[in-house]
Amino acid sequence: MSGGFVIAVDGPAAAGKGTLARALAEAYGLPYLDTGLLYRAVARRVLNAGGDPQNAAEDMAQHLTAEDLQRNDLRVPEVDRAASMVASQPAVRAALLERQRVFGRTGGAVVDGRDIGTVVFPDAPVKLFITASAKTRALRRYHQMHADMPLEGEALRHAVAEIESRDQRDSERDVAPLRAADDAFTIDTDDLTAAEVFQKACDYIAQRRK
Repeated sequence: MSGGFVIAVDGPAAAGKGTLARALAEAYGLPYLDTGLLYRAVARRVLNAGGDPQNAAEDMAQHLTAEDLQRNDLRVPEVDRAASMVASQPAVRAALLERQRVFGRTGGAVVDGRDIGTVVFPDAPVKLFITASAKTRALRRYHQMHADMPLEGEALRHAVAEIESRDQRDSERDVAPLRAADDAFTIDTDDLTAAEVFQKACDYIAQRRK
């Protein structure tokens, strides 16, 4: 399915897969694709049109443009929720599937998302599954937007509940649910720095390339 060396990086929201994937792309000289951004862009188009993210969004996905992916309002809570809803639609996933495969088919790529190793590139030579606890991920997501403000008490419980709700939607959807591929290398990032996660991934990739 893929003509180049593809590194598939999957995992739940805010586990650190994007940070790792960008670092791997730079280290190995490969193009990088954040597939979650595609679903966020579809969700943003739906919201801006006054639509319901739970309703059919296939047309929005089919007409996604480069400009849609460059918006600066794709990583906000309302888009988080809406992206999970549009991503559960089989027609939306089908509309974006070939776009993702073409990206890595010729010269290889580092591609991150939730179904890269299971659906988009099931034959990828390297599959990584990046995970962390819901609390850790809630804190990371919050601090991305509020770097110097603490998150605790009821606000923390709410943030954790949001993350767990997203995990449930992603894991229980009928098409391409979030799960680790059977042959994926799992890295739990709870107690690791980004540099340590990167080193673990590189060590594994070196083994796979021998």
